[in-house]
Amino acid sequence: MRIAHIVCSYPPYYGGMGNVVLQTVQELGKRGHDVEVITPLYHTAPSTTPEEFSAQGGSALGGEPAGKLVDYARRVTPSIQYGNAARIPQVANELDEFDLVHLHYPFYGTANLVRKWKLRNPHKPLVITYHMDSRAPGWKGLFFKYYNTFWMPRILGSADLLIASSFEYIEASDAAQIFHAGRDKWRELPFGVDIERFQPREKPMDLFQQAGFDPALPTILFVGGMDPAHYFKGVDVLLKALLRLKKNEYSVQAFFVGDGDLRARYEAQAKGYGLQESVKFLGYVEDALLPIVYNAADLFVLPSTTRGEAFGMVLLEALASGVPVVASDLAGVRSVAEEGGMVFPPGDDVALAEGIAGYITDPQNKEDFSAVARQIAIETYSWPRIIDQLEDWYTELVQ
Repeated sequence: MRIAHIVCSYPPYYGGMGNVVLQTVQELGKRGHDVEVITPLYHTAPSTTPEEFSAQGGSALGGEPAGKLVDYARRVTPSIQYGNAARIPQVANELDEFDLVHLHYPFYGTANLVRKWKLRNPHKPLVITYHMDSRAPGWKGLFFKYYNTFWMPRILGSADLLIASSFEYIEASDAAQIFHAGRDKWRELPFGVDIERFQPREKPMDLFQQAGFDPALPTILFVGGMDPAHYFKGVDVLLKALLRLKKNEYSVQAFFVGDGDLRARYEAQAKGYGLQESVKFLGYVEDALLPIVYNAADLFVLPSTTRGEAFGMVLLEALASGVPVVASDLAGVRSVAEEGGMVFPPGDDVALAEGIAGYITDPQNKEDFSAVARQIAIETYSWPRIIDQLEDWYTELVQ
């Protein structure tokens, strides 16, 4: 099949939606499908331009040689862009050449253009994956509320098939009413993880040495965006929990992976708490090095504060690396975290500190929970299993 995936962000820009699409199209391409990702050009990672990304074959993706990968992206300069929103008018006509179109929602500025294309091409299958609700304060939040009320039902209603990473999340989301009104259109399909790229390995002693950390001490890891679009990641909540642990004389150290305009504020917060010796901000980490960083962790924390966090791809990466997880008790997120760790009330730094302390004080935890975490990733979330199901649905729609 000739398949188009349309998404608002895509590597080298770091983000969950883009990484989901990258892994999906890589697996579909291996199976002989002609795949193309249509995405805005303006998202770039701090140390990798789109041109360099393409030259690397879509980035090295961990331990795999770059030559094994294909960069399926067509990065289009948008006519208008604001944050993660962008208008790509080319989709009005260029989608006609595909057998099936798969839109990843939300994509403000372009999603409605895809709906209009579908109205002109009712015989062409349209699949939409609902990734997450959009949240923001002030005028931006009012815009999201208007969009969700007026445009979202029309956009989702134009799809032949709607996919959610978990029905638990959809039933708690802004799309809940649409879900219940058209239940027969919806399918549940979790996101996946590359279990070869992310797997248990020896601790990276060079990383500990560079950070001035003791590899024998319990090590916490956070991975996530630190730009305004990812304000809900809860970095400040984790820092408060680490301060509580310090005050209660627990010896813990933490790596923070991610970059963006909010990073300087978080670094200043850590310094104000007196955590500069036990907290290291690594910034953007190259794809080839990211699995190694996971191997430094004894425990992974995802402290997100709103439903902007709908699933948590980083939880899967941690589990595949044999690292247990602690995550906020949010719909969608809890369905992953409770399998390989524990949850705590969103924003509750006291409960988070208690959860971390409970784990690190029992030396048996790491060995036992590490094996469980890895097994969950293999049995439930490996990408080939996920794409088997997606490919079946595609085939049903195209036939």
